[in-house]
Amino acid sequence: MNPYATQLGKLDPRTVIADTPGQLAALAGRLGPSGMERSLAPGKWKAREILCHLADCELVFAVRLRHALAEPHHVIQPFDQEAWAKPYAALSGQAALEVFSAARRWNLALLDTVPPPQFSKKLSHPERGEMTFQVLVETMAGHDLNHVRQLETLASGSAA
Repeated sequence: MNPYATQLGKLDPRTVIADTPGQLAALAGRLGPSGMERSLAPGKWKAREILCHLADCELVFAVRLRHALAEPHHVIQPFDQEAWAKPYAALSGQAALEVFSAARRWNLALLDTVPPPQFSKKLSHPERGEMTFQVLVETMAGHDLNHVRQLETLASGSAA
């Protein structure tokens, strides 16, 4: 079972992924510069680093979506998020938000072109097994929800 896709419940994944950039911008505004340095617990990513992770992941999703549509039974390439996170301490949360938002707009434009039968197209993930293109989209949305909730907690000031 895909842990991110299950977070959607009855929410429409397309609506979730379309709404995320605005939610992130609002949360970044609420957090402000000092709030961007808050984390949920010692050793966990700061708000700024979560935004960096989201930017990286949106670029990864962009490639995954396109490979999945262009290739028969595409095998997704996993990545080590902790290894990718090493430079986050030196990166800007605002720049990450801008990258995320631009890449998300492009990914949404792509999704608008996908005919309904393509959402049943099979692909696989070495760690999660076989899935459909639809599950890949649901994974994007569930991943968004997970990190938006973390940022909401940080913005409320109820974290470390």
